[in-house]
This record gives sequence, C-alpha cells and structure tokens, in this order.
Amino acid sequence: MAKFILKRILISVIILLFVMFCIYALMYSLPHSFVESKARDLAMKPGNIKTFAELLTEMKSRYGLDRGLFGGYLIYLRNFFTGNFGDSWYYTIPVTQEFHKTVWNSFLLGVISFIAELLIAIPLGVLAARKQYSKTDYAVTVVSLIGISLPTFFTAALLKLIFSMKLGWFELGGMHNARLVEGVTPAFTYFMDSVAHFFLPALTLIIVSIGGLMRYTRTNMLEVLNADYIRTARAKGVSERKVIYKHAFRNTMIPLVTMLGGSLPGLFSGALITETLFSIEGIGFASYNAMVNGDIPFTMFYLTFMAILTLLGNLMSDICYALVDPRVRLE
Repeated sequence: MAKFILKRILISVIILLFVMFCIYALMYSLPHSFVESKARDLAMKPGNIKTFAELLTEMKSRYGLDRGLFGGYLIYLRNFFTGNFGDSWYYTIPVTQEFHKTVWNSFLLGVISFIAELLIAIPLGVLAARKQYSKTDYAVTVVSLIGISLPTFFTAALLKLIFSMKLGWFELGGMHNARLVEGVTPAFTYFMDSVAHFFLPALTLIIVSIGGLMRYTRTNMLEVLNADYIRTARAKGVSERKVIYKHAFRNTMIPLVTMLGGSLPGLFSGALITETLFSIEGIGFASYNAMVNGDIPFTMFYLTFMAILTLLGNLMSDICYALVDPRVRLE
C-alpha cells in the first residue's frame, strides 16, 4: 500500500506540474492589456510616485512576462512553491487572505449538500433496484431524470420564485440580513438567519446532484443483484435484508467510491453558478468576480487549487478501493 501511494503521489506531482504549465500558458497568452490596465490604475492612485512605464515593467518582471513562456513558468513555480501567491488585483488584498475568507463558506454549503445527497440518493437508488419495474422504481427514475435535466440557473430561479417571492419563507440572496450584526445580535437569531439564507442554495445543489447518483446506485445495485452469488445466498435461505445490505450493497459501493472520491473538489472549490445566483460569498463567487475582472493572480491560484483537489480526490478513490473490498490489491 505504501509503495502504491508513493507511486501515485509522484505521478500526481508530474501531472500537477503539467497542469500548472497549461494554466500559466493560458494566462501568458491573454492580451497584456490586463497587466497594462492594472499598472495604469496603480499609477493613477494618490500618493503613487512611480510612472506607468515603471509599474508596467515591474509587473511584467514579477509575473515573468518579460522572460518568455518557459522562463515565466519557472518564476511561477518558484513563487507558488514558496507560498508567494501575490496580491489580488480585484480584491486588493493578498490572494490567500481572500481565499481563507471565502473558502469556508463554500465548504459549509458543499458539506451540507453532499451529506444530504448521500442520505437521499443512495437509499432511493437501492430501493429502486430492489423493486425493479414497480411504481417506486418508476417514481425514483422520474425524479432522477428531472434532477439530471434541470440546469442549475433554472432550478435556482424557480426556487427563488416559489419560496422567496411567492411564499416569503426564505431570503432571495446574500448570507445575512443587513440589520443583524455578528457578536451583537443574539446567537440563535443570527444562526437562524444564516439558515434562511443558506437553505435555497443548498437545496439547489441537492436537486441538481441527486439524480446522477440515484441512477448510478440503481444501475450498479441491479448488476450486483443479478450475480450468481446473490442467487446462491437466497437459495440457502439467507434473509433478504442480509442479502441486500451485507452482500449486495457492499459490492455496489466499489464503483460508488470512484464517483464520491471525485466529489472532493466540489466541497472546497465552490458552486460557481449557485453562489453567484444567490450572492453567497464563497470561493466560487470570488473566483467568478476575479475572472470577469481580469484578476490574473487570483484566477491562477484558484485553478491550481482545483487541480490539486482533483488529484487528491483520485488518490483517495484508489485507496478507498482496498478499504471497501479487501479483494482489491492495489499493488
């Protein structure tokens, strides 16, 4: 196991270096007007003593734009691995500071929706497989297809129309009521206000994500239930509950691990569309604002962060294989 993990980590590092090169190459290929615009803004600030030409030269040197593609990439690697991520052009604070301020809001929203997705989609997928071609199976299939088909922006708009504008149960957007102040407002009142603001974004993510997991669980469960060892267990008189949840479900979990391992990036990367539609101050919303405003340092950091999470998710999936099924030998 240790040898396998070490090998995968080395491969992941090589992949990460290649991905970082692609990210830098894309940013390097952008028009230099982004850098020129930022240098012009800095030159026009009160108290600035440097000219536009000096600032432009300094910024090109800082990001390696004056050393060619490969020379600039080496500077980017050096800065990244030494923790020098620079300042955000849009937020005007260090990139890591803006990241820490927003990522935990995305993590909270992602964890809530992820746990709800598991608690809803997997049991319903198993139930649909147990009662194949029944009304329950058809109902679960219809619900899953609706979830797969509905785009995020339509689901969010529909929920806001019904629960916010028509019924008035939840807030249209934002994270807190402007009249409430943390530390001054009673803790319970502040907490319930947060729940009212986070409910619809979480519900949106749940609706658009449970469909695929339900179908995936149902398909794999049906494949396992038709296996010879399941028929043998039933012929020996093993109870149906034991057949389903001890023998069949454990083998169904093997392909599910792959899908769930890939969900790791989503917990920290933020739901860009959902956070933007509901004005949730998460990392997805922050990255959207950074991208549309030409904030190259924050965008590069965010894309690299996503690449690292994706590689970690794949590594976790492979390790979980052996934990779920001892027959799997990673070596």
